[in-house]
Amino acid sequence: MGLKENRIDGYKRHVDTLRGPSGDPFGREEQPPVQRRSLGTRKLTTCALLAAVALILSYIEFLLPINVGLPGIKIGLANIVVLLALYYLGAQYALYVNIARVLLAALLFGNLSSALYALAGGLVSLGVMVLLKKAGRFSPVAVSAAGGVFHNLAQVAVAALVTSTPGIFGYFPVLMLAGVIAGVFNGAVCILIMRKLR
Repeated sequence: MGLKENRIDGYKRHVDTLRGPSGDPFGREEQPPVQRRSLGTRKLTTCALLAAVALILSYIEFLLPINVGLPGIKIGLANIVVLLALYYLGAQYALYVNIARVLLAALLFGNLSSALYALAGGLVSLGVMVLLKKAGRFSPVAVSAAGGVFHNLAQVAVAALVTSTPGIFGYFPVLMLAGVIAGVFNGAVCILIMRKLR
């Protein structure tokens, strides 16, 4: 009986050790999982790196603008990075990347006006891309194309409000086509990068 009691007491002490101060058998209330903290840190680090890459791409596009004879048309290379963040890190981190890239770009080589247009386009396009991705029926190319269209739509809307000129919307069909083309290109590049990462 003495040996059996010793084993029972030893088992109870072991269980009490696992419970911790909170009484939780796994100590979850007092001891956050290390793996979860590590994953969050890794995501934040990746998010910061992606924001830096997006900023570099924005700067390259600023230095080497593609002139097609029509104002307001850009490839939007930084959107490739935002799309990657959306698929690899989730909507929350894609939002962080997008906002950081827009604000830093406006601070370094832009102005308040460019930040307003870029932020409006970026937030609206990201919202649309998040919804389409959650639907699970669209490829990254289709998601990116829709984001390109709504990015331009948001910028046209902001321009119409700022200048009090609703006639600007007459230019939207051209921007819509440009948004589709740029979005398809960015989405295709995103797929290639994701295949390489896998």
